[in-house]
Amino acid sequence: MSAYDPAALECLAAIVEEGGFERAARRLSITQSAVSQRLRALEAQVGTVLIVRSRPLKPTAAGQLLLKHTKQLRLLRADLERDLRDLAPSSTGGMREDERVAIAVNADSIATWALPALGTLAKQGLPMELITDDQDFTHEWLREGQVLGCVTTLKQALRGCKVVGLGAMDYIAVASPQWKPAQGTGLTAHNFRDVPFVSFNRKDDMQSEFIAKAFGLRRVSLRQLFVPSSEGQVRAVLAGWGVSVVPELLVRGLMEQGQLVDALPGQRLPIELYWHCWNLQSEVLDALTQALVSTASQALAQH
Repeated sequence: MSAYDPAALECLAAIVEEGGFERAARRLSITQSAVSQRLRALEAQVGTVLIVRSRPLKPTAAGQLLLKHTKQLRLLRADLERDLRDLAPSSTGGMREDERVAIAVNADSIATWALPALGTLAKQGLPMELITDDQDFTHEWLREGQVLGCVTTLKQALRGCKVVGLGAMDYIAVASPQWKPAQGTGLTAHNFRDVPFVSFNRKDDMQSEFIAKAFGLRRVSLRQLFVPSSEGQVRAVLAGWGVSVVPELLVRGLMEQGQLVDALPGQRLPIELYWHCWNLQSEVLDALTQALVSTASQALAQH
């Protein structure tokens, strides 16, 4: 098998990551025509189409394999840069900004413990890109080869990957002290359907799962408002929009200050989180894994 042109591989990655040829051209500082030419040359070498020209653009199965290969090359370069810095601390070299090391992390982890975990690596110059998605879907980014690791609820390791348990994030239902449902009581099995719940987005089933577990129901239907931000959900609750099921870690301080109250005392939903990453020998992957596991062991519940 002939070697693939690194510039063409990065061109493919830019098209997918930027969502189009024009933005890929701007990122790579080349013309849009040059982007098309590099992609056509790569497709000719592989012998198949690599990009589905849809909206949004999507890689084909072959495109996903080459995208994963490209990110593995980035990881090798990141390892090389770390080794060179150890040998020559005064070196000013580094990975290019368009060669970011991408990982997928759920929004609630980003809002609570994940950023402190990754802070040291960011300050060391590792050009990270955090992709946010629901914790039940972040592993799809890894499965498709678009990230090198993810924080997810999936326990079983994906093919070619290794998995490490992080701990459980405890979720509780919170409301503002002034909030009351129509009947003037707290949440019950009889009134929760009349209460507006602030959810992250339409993928978010945390609210329904929490209520189903609390009241022993198999299926529930809720009135929902959507705010696609963990911190935004909390602000909406503070403003009196309704109830939201959020990480206890995120609202602990607000509850201690009396700005939020537990809408269903005694009920909590632990969500186990796991770190998945490619099963490769890599100092960068090892550093990411160590940083996430170490911080999670202190911030999350360990059952």
